[in-house]
Amino acid sequence: MIDLAIWNLSVPVGIPAATIDTPRLVGGYQDGYFRSGNTLFFWAPVTGSRTDNAIYPRTELRETYANGAVHNWVYSQGDNFLRAALTVDQVPSTGKIVIGQIHCYGSTEPLIKLEYQYKEKLKSGNIVVKFRLTPTSEPEVIQVATGVLLKERFTYTIHLTAAGNLTVNAHEMQWGAKLDPAWSGKPLYFKAGVYTQDNTGYATEGGAATFYKLQATHDKKA
Repeated sequence: MIDLAIWNLSVPVGIPAATIDTPRLVGGYQDGYFRSGNTLFFWAPVTGSRTDNAIYPRTELRETYANGAVHNWVYSQGDNFLRAALTVDQVPSTGKIVIGQIHCYGSTEPLIKLEYQYKEKLKSGNIVVKFRLTPTSEPEVIQVATGVLLKERFTYTIHLTAAGNLTVNAHEMQWGAKLDPAWSGKPLYFKAGVYTQDNTGYATEGGAATFYKLQATHDKKA
């Protein structure tokens, strides 16, 4: 079972999109966009509603404390890991869904997005990092892995150390970077699920993924 006691959930219903708080999520919340059990299933159709300041729909978890309060952290306080094992089950016509993030509280610009990008001609997808060196930088786009099939199970780990070293392992490939000191002191948080990078089409179009493992940890410095 995946521990849901450290997450809330955004679902693409209502204006703005609804947030399911942690106690309700732990209590067994399920709907047409999210199912939990031994795995977590996420579905975000292109026609879904959006969170404030977003242009695309999402069914996505966001870090919290068990009481439902949002959990933001400063990377210098410890070793920060987001680990997942999943399959991407469906993509929209753009081929793109975000499956993991380090976001910055109070900002619309995340530090990093991990994105699956399906290529119709190749019948497989790439795993791409979109990384901001500083909070005001335009994102760099880095291809980490290729040849990832739809419905193929793979793992990823996003690791940010107290020294600001960022590493992404995905589909047995690795990429890393050193954060600019401008990120120090910024309140950060992990997100995971399906953030569909498309907002046009039929209600049957969208992004879907099944997570077999999902764990966010923060190992405090001694």
